[in-house]
Amino acid sequence: MKLEFEAIAPPVGSSFTLLHHTDVESTRVLWHYHPEYELVYLPHGRGRRHIGQHVSRYQGGELVFIGPNLPHLSFSYGRQDDFEQIVVQLRADFLGEAFLQRPELAAIQQLFLRAHQGLGFGPTTRRVAGEKLQLLPEALPFERLLLLLEVLQQLALAEDAFTLHAGSPGQGLRGQEHERLSRVYQFVQEHYQAEVAVEEVAGLVHLSVPAFCRFFKRATGQTLTEFVQEYRVSQACLLLLEDKPITEVSYASGFHNLSHFNKTFRKLTGQSPSEYRRQQPG
Repeated sequence: MKLEFEAIAPPVGSSFTLLHHTDVESTRVLWHYHPEYELVYLPHGRGRRHIGQHVSRYQGGELVFIGPNLPHLSFSYGRQDDFEQIVVQLRADFLGEAFLQRPELAAIQQLFLRAHQGLGFGPTTRRVAGEKLQLLPEALPFERLLLLLEVLQQLALAEDAFTLHAGSPGQGLRGQEHERLSRVYQFVQEHYQAEVAVEEVAGLVHLSVPAFCRFFKRATGQTLTEFVQEYRVSQACLLLLEDKPITEVSYASGFHNLSHFNKTFRKLTGQSPSEYRRQQPG
């Protein structure tokens, strides 16, 4: 699947975007990203959770809070049962630049920071927050805003929250280092199907190979080879959901040796490609 940019603009008279989908065909994009934070609530059903580098399954509904520019797969993908989702999309400054600096909102400020790695929530918070989220579509504008703030505070204090570790590498880097890492990430997105040579990537960001290796390991906690393999496996997971032959998936995701693909896939996911495919919802 091609990674798509989703342009989002709040409707007139609102500081955030609210979507209520009851049809799996209503989602226009599949594997996509956007600069807005996104809160996704599904009151029921099971399916595939694929956010950034994180791939897992959900059942009995879903509640996640996704940070900006985290690629994610639409939660309608692969769903064939009754489908409903409520989505809230908002910027960190949706109530003004100093909004999150207010002392009363300290917990919500931390929630927004934690969302850069993606956050999931257990059944208790999913039920309590979900009751308020289901009121949003019919609420008047002022009530809708108050409800959203209540939900964000509940999520910030939730004891059953768990980190998805989905964020792009290098969260928190600044200036030139962040720009370098962004260029490397973009290069891998565009060339993961071919050989990714460390010499070429180092030259791309104007570093010697030793300097680049030190920089990349410090910024991501991985070697370039480890990062590329992880990215290829994440792409393979998407292709397996499309029911493509495993040999075709191997080559399309950048592995040109089926045995190496199977070994790497199991190492990173704990499953063989066939086992992973059998868990596809349907």
